[in-house]
Amino acid sequence: MAKPPFNPRPEGSSGYLRVGLLLASAVGVGLLLQLLLGSSGIGGEDFAAASPLLLKGLGLTIFITVTSVLLGAMAGAGLLAGLLQPWPPLKIAIRAFCIAFRGTPAIAQLYLIYYGAGEIHALLQEAHLWWFFRDPLNCVIFTFTLNSAAYQTRIIHGALVNLPREQTDAALSLGLPRLVALTRVLLPQALLTALRPLGNELTKVTKASSVASLVTVLDLLGTAKYLVGQSLDFGFYILAAMLYVLLVGAIRLVVDAIERHLTRHLSPAG
Repeated sequence: MAKPPFNPRPEGSSGYLRVGLLLASAVGVGLLLQLLLGSSGIGGEDFAAASPLLLKGLGLTIFITVTSVLLGAMAGAGLLAGLLQPWPPLKIAIRAFCIAFRGTPAIAQLYLIYYGAGEIHALLQEAHLWWFFRDPLNCVIFTFTLNSAAYQTRIIHGALVNLPREQTDAALSLGLPRLVALTRVLLPQALLTALRPLGNELTKVTKASSVASLVTVLDLLGTAKYLVGQSLDFGFYILAAMLYVLLVGAIRLVVDAIERHLTRHLSPAG
């Protein structure tokens, strides 16, 4: 019996399952919201007044996530180029950077950058950089950009080095320059392999961005913390948690759709 072609999503049922789970989560949010309005201290008017703040906090969380991941991808491209060149000191420095940011908590990195900048503000003023580091949102995005760059660099590099050697040999045998072979042959295959880990990185940054609330940034969790402080009602924390569930679920659905589109040629015909 012939072996069927490789298909990472054989029947597409996983996508429907994720849609179902996301809808179930939405229903759960609705039921939870009804419970909060009915049995907690959050009245209808209070919730109506808080909704714009929560939506603004959710928007800021999305902004932090998308900006950090995109900037991290650009920085990671430069780090990946450094890993692929033959000069050992640069490769060692890049590996040390990745180990440092992948091996330490994001909250420690944020504290080091935000509060550390305050310790050397005079030096930063002389370098005309204090305007950037005195803004907590800038520090948050800067921290998560570096963190995401370290993860994305190792993800793509790992996917590249695990490609079969024959792929490189075939590309070079066609007379393609090494740079062209890398960018037009090897890197697209590596990105296809790395798509799911990159999706995990996106969801990781989404959840980890909640530490921004610890440096006075009113993201989703920061807004919930403010509302709890004003109303003394813990229900806003639960609502924020459910919004995180919906946001992460939506990201998963998008990543799954992209993966199915890019791997459609690997699915068995019919």
